[in-house]
Amino acid sequence: MSFPKSSPLASRFDWVATTGSTNTDLLASAKAQTSDFGHFSVLVAAEQTAGRGRSGREWQAPAGSSLFVSVLLRPGTVPATQFAWLPLIAGLAMSNAVSQFAASQRATVKWPNDVLIGDKKVCGVLSELLPDANGVVIGAGVNVFQNIEQLPVETATSLSIEGIHIDSIDDLLAAYLKNLRSLVDDFIAFAGEVGGSELHAQISEACATIGREVRVVLPDDKEFLGEAIAIDTVGRLVVKNNSETRSVSVGDVVHLRHN
Repeated sequence: MSFPKSSPLASRFDWVATTGSTNTDLLASAKAQTSDFGHFSVLVAAEQTAGRGRSGREWQAPAGSSLFVSVLLRPGTVPATQFAWLPLIAGLAMSNAVSQFAASQRATVKWPNDVLIGDKKVCGVLSELLPDANGVVIGAGVNVFQNIEQLPVETATSLSIEGIHIDSIDDLLAAYLKNLRSLVDDFIAFAGEVGGSELHAQISEACATIGREVRVVLPDDKEFLGEAIAIDTVGRLVVKNNSETRSVSVGDVVHLRHN
C-alpha cells in the first residue's frame, strides 16, 4: 500500500498488511534496534488483530476499516517525568486532523486521550513507555469506514457514520503526522514544561471534559463525582465537588449528561 503524503513526514516509515499490535511491534523494534528506529519512526497496519486500549481493553476492527498507527517519540533531553503530556498532545493532534475533514464539526479530546465527535468516540490513543524510559510509543486507532453494525459499542462512531469523507487513509494519516510533529516540536522546545504555555492552552481548549460533570474511576476501583474544571500544569485533570478538589493523573473518566 502506498503512502505518498505520509511517508515523507516520518524519519522511518513501515507498513504491514496485518499485525497483532502496532504498539507491541514498534516497542520491540525500538528496544532491539535502537539505532534503526529514531525519533518519529512510524508503523502503520491495514489490520490489527490484538489491539489494546487503556487498562488492557481489547480493540479490534474489520480489515481496511480503520487507521492503525504507532509513532515512536524520543524527545531528546525532555525528562520522563514530563511524558504525561504526550497522550494529551497526541489526542490534540488527532482531533485537529479529524477536524480538517469535518467542515463545521469540531473533534474534541476526552481526557486524557480519546477523540470524540459529539459525545461519541472516534479514536483511542495508547501511550507506552520504552523500557529504558528514553521515549514513548503512541498508538492511535481511528474508526474511518465502519458502519453502525461494525462498531463494538453504542458510544463509538466512525468518520463515515458522521458524514466525514476522506479520500484515503493516507490523507488522514498525513494530517495527523503533520499536527503531531508540530506539537511535539513545541513540547521539546519547552523542554516538557508545558504548563502555562500556548500548547497548554490549545490542549485545554480542545478538551471536551472541562466543564462537564464526570465520574472518575480510580485504579483501586474507588470513584468520585464532580465537575472537571481544568487541566493543571502537569497534565492532570482537576475535578471539583462540594467538599474537595482533586487532581487526577490516572483513572477512567466518564462524561455524565449535560445539565
